[in-house]
Amino acid sequence: MNELKILSELNGISGHEKAVREYLTEQFSQIVSLDSVSYDNLGSVIVKKGNKGPKIALAGHMDEIGMIITRITDDGYMRFQTVGGWWGQVMLAQQMTITTQEGKTIRAIMGSKPPHILSAEERKNPVKIEDMYLDIGVTTKDEAEALGIRIGDMVTPAIPFQVMANGDFLLGKAWDNRIGCAIILETLRRLQIVPHPNVIYGIGTVQEEVGLRGAKTAANIIEPDISIALDVGIAKDTPGTDGSVKMGKGPQIMLVDGGLVGHVGLRSFFLEVAKKHDIPIQLDYLTGGATDAGAMHLASAGSPAISLCIPSRYIHSHTSVISYQDFKHCVDLLVNVLQELDEERVKTITYFS
Repeated sequence: MNELKILSELNGISGHEKAVREYLTEQFSQIVSLDSVSYDNLGSVIVKKGNKGPKIALAGHMDEIGMIITRITDDGYMRFQTVGGWWGQVMLAQQMTITTQEGKTIRAIMGSKPPHILSAEERKNPVKIEDMYLDIGVTTKDEAEALGIRIGDMVTPAIPFQVMANGDFLLGKAWDNRIGCAIILETLRRLQIVPHPNVIYGIGTVQEEVGLRGAKTAANIIEPDISIALDVGIAKDTPGTDGSVKMGKGPQIMLVDGGLVGHVGLRSFFLEVAKKHDIPIQLDYLTGGATDAGAMHLASAGSPAISLCIPSRYIHSHTSVISYQDFKHCVDLLVNVLQELDEERVKTITYFS
């Protein structure tokens, strides 16, 4: 679990993925030679494994949702712009980390009024994001700037990785989508000791949370025959949800989301492999939101694509929860899929529907 802790705790919002990219590059270079690692011009990192067979792209986005500093007030508070999809009601009174351009980290608090001084009207309405501010514990703009804080600095949730009560549930920030990066790393390591009949591209993409941008540029470089996005989905096993997707019951295959109608032939193949190897799997859909598959499947002449996701509670908030068993089952499924995904199978899948 140590790698999951490292990936979760790295700070990297859209456009600020450097620390995550450096970690992935280091790990990729231990799996393949360094000359098999490349980058697109937006900063996505691409590793190539194998030299013969269909091109299979595995993408996990490196960025997390966060904020950037847009103004420092005269009395030392920070105004900000959100990066990625935040809901205002999960933001107040949370601890955050400001990362300066020199790499220094400074703890901040998302300011909130105590209920004792809220007016009757204020109690009725949620606070607007544009009215929120960050407090770092100084009293002037000069103090803040002396600490190295500048306009454009990155802000991320501040929370450590933790193993929860049952030993399987893992709490942390940025599971969306460092868990996808971890799945790619572990899959490539497993494929060091088992054969596969294809050329696998592992991609850590940038700027997924603001429009699937790195997935588009990386896929245009690769021109994949099959595209697989590794991401998080929504666990629907909490009060007020329908119980249709549960943590610990296997990874999810998305039937459809806001960016992709999952390829029918590819989905059938995944389900066939899961059944053959007794790997639990769940089917789900989203009416909004998308994964990197939404951009990858449109590169060049197009490719069959699928979103393979880890159910997660409380995504796009200060913290989220995943199941370690789901992570392991996802890797098991992906390894078995890649061992069987030869050129003939890819042709059969592509023209299935």
